[in-house]
Amino acid sequence: MPQVTGPVLVQLALLLCALPVQYLITEWSSGTAAQRKLATQGILDAWTGMRKSYLNVTVWVDWINSWMPKLPLLGAEEELERLHVDIMPLEILMNGNEHGYFGASEVPRSPRPGYVLHRVGEVVIETQNHMVGVIVGWDEGLRAPPEWLRRKRYTDTEVKKLEDTPHYKILFRGPDPSSLMIGYLPQNVLQLFEGYR
Repeated sequence: MPQVTGPVLVQLALLLCALPVQYLITEWSSGTAAQRKLATQGILDAWTGMRKSYLNVTVWVDWINSWMPKLPLLGAEEELERLHVDIMPLEILMNGNEHGYFGASEVPRSPRPGYVLHRVGEVVIETQNHMVGVIVGWDEGLRAPPEWLRRKRYTDTEVKKLEDTPHYKILFRGPDPSSLMIGYLPQNVLQLFEGYR
């Protein structure tokens, strides 16, 4: 039995590659000069495309970076769980609470101050996103928990300004017909939707 050594393997690889190389050379050298030029250009274009896509480090780095956000990282589950715990109480407070946050006062407020322009039951349009909704509650000024203000990322000057601006709790139609969204918006981003109640 013959010994399989490094030089023998190289000779075997060269013999196995010889047939495809011979075929390419005969196809490449046959025909007219224009056909050979087109074949050469095709080979060079294929090499350039492969070099730019598969042999390019930048493309590989971009591909890895596009997959990195999808991979779970150590500790990320805990942060997501903490974020979920923070969001849930705010959603519960939005629906109803005993603190009077988000226009949820249980005490009837009558008469309504003159600078509070809208009433409960009026249909309004939110001017930034053009969403139409119904007012279900109001506050003379901003009444929201500190967690909500942190989540909104208001600056101190914005908070001072919003504390004196009337705010409204508004019921909006959600993305599908059976869903609803609740918003708590300042008076300056709302307009009365004329002709509807």
